[in-house]
Amino acid sequence: MPESNSLANTANSVANARTTAPHIIRELENGLLADAAHTSPKYFYDAVGSVLFEAICVLPEYYPTRTEAEIFTQHMGDMARVIGVGGSLIDLGAGNCAKAARLFPVLHPDQYVPIDISVSHLQDAVRRLQQRFPHIEMTALGLDLAQDWKLPAEVRRDKRLFFYPGSSIGNFEPEEALAFLCHLRAACDSDAGILIGVDLIKDKSLLDAAYADSLGVTAAFNLNLLRHINHLLHTDFDVRQWQHEAFFNTEKSRIEMHLRARENIQVSWPGGQRNFIKGEHIHTENSYKYSIQGFNALLADAGFSHSCHWTDKNEWFAVIHAKAA
Repeated sequence: MPESNSLANTANSVANARTTAPHIIRELENGLLADAAHTSPKYFYDAVGSVLFEAICVLPEYYPTRTEAEIFTQHMGDMARVIGVGGSLIDLGAGNCAKAARLFPVLHPDQYVPIDISVSHLQDAVRRLQQRFPHIEMTALGLDLAQDWKLPAEVRRDKRLFFYPGSSIGNFEPEEALAFLCHLRAACDSDAGILIGVDLIKDKSLLDAAYADSLGVTAAFNLNLLRHINHLLHTDFDVRQWQHEAFFNTEKSRIEMHLRARENIQVSWPGGQRNFIKGEHIHTENSYKYSIQGFNALLADAGFSHSCHWTDKNEWFAVIHAKAA
């Protein structure tokens, strides 16, 4: 799953997809009608999905959240020395803004710019945060990071730091990840940089367990996506007809999550339908795992340099900073 409140965290701001978000209708229809059916992981996050993801983050099998938090706890002072203070902290896929808020006491940003697809949820979080840090200028932006986007003029140009925790970069295909990083680089002046969480390659058994926990919370999270699509596209998915599957694809260095049809199924929506045969999959997510060397090469290809990283003691996860200069 998107391992933070990120990629395009939550589409639950779409109250009526048929009138307000025609691109969502097209995206969902194209994915369901593709030869290999698929959806974007951003659609995991309706209200129920958001709660389930919070539960996933505290499961013993799910290491990314606590491991990244450990890295920040142990190395935040060193990060501040490398990054410096002040400037604009731009939080990509901010969700409840909790991860960025932990950086405020050491980075002392002049401006905080949280970005999330769910603008109403984001604004509530920012209102609470502004009470705690009234001296920081805060500008909440409702943007879908999976679409073409740009920052408005009220976001300061000086010393931008793009903050993308949780290894949500892993939800992008490698070529998409490069394009995304290039997009960030184009929004940087010479004094800007990026601070990003990256899930590292590790033993397959650890990765498989993290996405197929013994309590079945991740299964519920994956299956709930069908309920959300029912709301957005007015499909008639019955979650009882589908089964959660997740595994690490060693050849492609990625976790794959799928929903497998338990029987022959016809799914319909206004203007369309698809027949799924028993055993057929809907591919709901990829989560790529990187080596530090491999991800640094990706950053270099995007135009970033002077990379510095911090890891946990097991080297399961990394937080990487790179400069635009």
